[in-house]
Amino acid sequence: MSDNDLEATVRKYALQNAVLYSGKANPKAVQGKVLAEAPELRSRVKEVLPLIASVVESVNDMPIAEQQRELEAIDASLLRREKGERRTGLPALPGMERGKVVMRFAPGPSGPLHLGHTRVAVLNDEYCRTFDGTFINRIEDTNPERIDPAAYDMIPEDLEWLGVKVHRTVVQSDRFELYYDIARQLIELGRAYVCTCPAEEWRALKEKGVPCPHREEDASTAMEKFERMLAGQYGEEEAIFVVKTDLAHPNPAIRDFVGLRIVTSTPHPLKGSRYCVYPMMNFSVAVDDHLLGLTHVLRGKDHLNNTLRQEYIFNYLGWKRPHYTHYGLVHVPDAILKTSTVGKGIKAGEYAGWDDVRLGTVRALAKRGFRPEAIRRFWVDCGVKETDIEFSWDNLYAYNKDMVDGTANRYFFVWDPVPLEVHGAEELRARAPRHPDHPERGNREFRLTAPITLYVVRKDLEAAMEAGRVRLKDLGNVEVRDGKAFYQGNDLSVLKEGYRIIHWVPTGSVPASVVMPTGESRDGLVENVPKEEEGNVVQFERFGFARVERTAPKLLAYFAH
Repeated sequence: MSDNDLEATVRKYALQNAVLYSGKANPKAVQGKVLAEAPELRSRVKEVLPLIASVVESVNDMPIAEQQRELEAIDASLLRREKGERRTGLPALPGMERGKVVMRFAPGPSGPLHLGHTRVAVLNDEYCRTFDGTFINRIEDTNPERIDPAAYDMIPEDLEWLGVKVHRTVVQSDRFELYYDIARQLIELGRAYVCTCPAEEWRALKEKGVPCPHREEDASTAMEKFERMLAGQYGEEEAIFVVKTDLAHPNPAIRDFVGLRIVTSTPHPLKGSRYCVYPMMNFSVAVDDHLLGLTHVLRGKDHLNNTLRQEYIFNYLGWKRPHYTHYGLVHVPDAILKTSTVGKGIKAGEYAGWDDVRLGTVRALAKRGFRPEAIRRFWVDCGVKETDIEFSWDNLYAYNKDMVDGTANRYFFVWDPVPLEVHGAEELRARAPRHPDHPERGNREFRLTAPITLYVVRKDLEAAMEAGRVRLKDLGNVEVRDGKAFYQGNDLSVLKEGYRIIHWVPTGSVPASVVMPTGESRDGLVENVPKEEEGNVVQFERFGFARVERTAPKLLAYFAH
């Protein structure tokens, strides 16, 4: 098969895999198809893999409609899914039409995004990409008490890192006058009122299903009181705007709900004290979902009651409701996600910042070397099922390993190092590949001359002394007696005899510190790592994957998994 034919074959199957699976081809699936068609390439698979990776990346950058057109021109039969082929990706939601889908992500600016946010952001983005839709990033900043001004910049940065394509950004604090206009319409329709009862009294009446004295006031009276709210003639908790529902509803949470409240004690970071009447979430969300033309709302089932509340506003005003889909909740163990908790911890000096590796923020994950593509594939494969999910870090690690394994060069890192003298050789040479699957990247070369002193992990040396023999990876076999090593040649057949393999670093290696997800550090020595690796994920052999922050004068890296 010629090079041109090979590239055409790879592209054909990359397009097919992308079209059948939500616009994103999987390199391993493409590899399987290519090798099935051209089995003679199996002996050259290491040469073929870079081409597959390049073509897949190119195809995945295309809109799915363009992928479909190109594949149809090549071979229309490839558009059909083979019988028994497992479906991945997201199922189409009711009412989805290509080019007409509008969905949103609606974070509150209390801090940067965390792992929980990535689920809803990725899923909405995936649907918009699949159906050539519009993705809206709506900053819901109507609670001034919980706003971190820096979040207005951090959220878009995190979305960009995730690869989410934002078509429009909307900030709710820019839309207060729109909310006021809708509130007036509801008053005129007799569907809302202004209550000036003490807050506890109103809540107690609602709980009993009893109307407060202001519920049946005429529209002109309610409107007058609302305008007084806007004019700042009431203090906090002295008046609320209430949307009427069904006071006899079996669920007290659905009965009359607060649509707007008064806030005067906390200036808004963007608007200052310009406004004193703030919309509540259920009110602003319903209004914006309509005015922004949302066709589908995708969110957790913890919002079921919110959906029921918001539907009242849609029904009162004769608006077409979006299609609502509520997926199961996810429990993320061993992760600190709550931004208010993290923010307090940062101020108190408990955390170094939003990217502290102990946290579950997007910034912390990026710092550790997670790839956004891994996070995306993880959530897409989890889907939008109604059942709750127990998040598994091990599963996410596996996804990320698939992404970084092929690019991560290998190096020796020795933590808790102790010296080991090697006797019986005037000179030893070692050649270790930068990557076992990519010989084109070359080797790490080592030349050691007597007197030879290496550094190994303390526990490895203790085990070697107990066993009496060990193989130094890529260097040779030694017997270990009294804390010293005696060279026994480089015959690999000894591995069949049970020789344990340990890694090592030579004298003159670089001090290194690897920060673990717990915040603790593993200190030791590392072979010379090129400066070009800064920012990259590498694999420290027998230790794990880590992202290199800096290489000199002391290497600093953050452990991924």
